[in-house]
Amino acid sequence: MKEVKQKLTLDQPATYQIKVPGHLDESWSEWAGGMTITVENGDDGPPITTLTGIVADQAALHGLLRRLYSLGLPLLSVICIECDPERSVDDASPNNNRR
Repeated sequence: MKEVKQKLTLDQPATYQIKVPGHLDESWSEWAGGMTITVENGDDGPPITTLTGIVADQAALHGLLRRLYSLGLPLLSVICIECDPERSVDDASPNNNRR
């Protein structure tokens, strides 16, 4: 397992990758806080939707996870792929997602 050297905090923006089963197309991006949405269609299994983007803080992450839960989508994974305490909350707006 890879060692994470970045410090994750409760009140700072971070980039997350969230995977759920099923097919959510790009039209769900705004609903998901401006996350980039991609779908992997496996030959031998159901499609997997990956949501990737900056989340303002842990409270916003929990809100997004609750919204996915309300759709009946189980979580396959939630990974913090980058936490940057130098990034401001303004940088975490949906228009500033890294793709």
